[in-house]
This record gives sequence, C-alpha cells and structure tokens, in this order.
Amino acid sequence: MSQGRKQLLEFGPLLVFFLVNWKAGIFWATGIFMVTILAVLLYTFITTGKVAKVPLATAILVGVFGGLTLYLHDETFIKVKLTLVNAIFAVLLLGGVAYGRFFIKDVMGEALSLPDSAWRTLSLRWGIFFGALALLNEAVWRNFTTDQWVTFKVFGQLGLTLVFALANAPFMARHMHEEPAPAPEKPSVDG
Repeated sequence: MSQGRKQLLEFGPLLVFFLVNWKAGIFWATGIFMVTILAVLLYTFITTGKVAKVPLATAILVGVFGGLTLYLHDETFIKVKLTLVNAIFAVLLLGGVAYGRFFIKDVMGEALSLPDSAWRTLSLRWGIFFGALALLNEAVWRNFTTDQWVTFKVFGQLGLTLVFALANAPFMARHMHEEPAPAPEKPSVDG
C-alpha cells in the first residue's frame, strides 16, 4: 500500500469526524466516525489481507466508547476515549520497558534497524509523550467547548505528535545500523 493511501486511511476518519461535527454535531460525528473506522479496517483487510493491531484496538475502543456516547447520549464517553487510548499506549510502552520489551520496535522495527538501547529510549520518550497527551486531553475536554475539543483531537494532537516524531528523528538517525554492503559476487570457475 502506498504511503499516501496509508496516510489517507489513517487521517481520513479524523477529518470526517471534524467535518461532520462542524456541520451536524458530536453525536452525528461519532456515529459517522464509527462507520468510517470500520470501513477503513475492512478496506485494509481486503487490500492487504491483514489488519494492524493498533488500528484494530483503536477501532474497538471507538466502537465501545462511541456506542456508549450514542446510546447514553453523553459526549463524555467519546472524549474520554482519547484519554484512554493515549493512557493505554503510555502504559504499554513504559510497562514494556520495565519488563525489557520494546513494543515500539514491533510497530517500527520493519522500517528501522536500531540497537535495543535506542528502542528503550524511544519507548520511554513515546510512553511519556502519550501519558502527557492523555493528561492534556483531560484538560482540554474538561475546560473547553466540544467544538474546541474536536479541533484539538483532530489537529492539535496530530500536530503535537508530528512535532514530537520530528524531534526524535535526529536521535533515530544517529542510532540506525548501517546496512551491510552486499557481498561481492564470486567469479564462476568453469572447469
């Protein structure tokens, strides 16, 4: 799958959530968001034959908390879902470090070759970052309007994550393993 298509599939449901909230409110946005997330999972499975763990776990949480939001007609649940997702990522990453397991390597390991010490540092950094995002989401949804929270969810969190990822790029570049040069071909000897 191309990088552009992958990013559209990841960001598309959030953009739909933002636009529907703007036009029709949080409850319509939540329902359409749930359907869009399921459509993306189905499309991904049909085109690749697999579904990644993180989008699947996020979709389950969106289903549960979105369902509670719609059933109880209480927007608090969809707002708390973001806190919970970030807190789960923080606990998994930091807990993994405590047990010598670097879950971030499972997600990024195919694209990057880093020593375990770098995976440990990245796990700590991202774990703390996700914990901070969870706390920030709590502050935003409790102190701002729903429309302001939706803008934060869609653009603020994405922007912060992008800036944080870019801030970690020099660290990753310094610790990437050199790819071994291919072995020279041996001349064939015809006897």
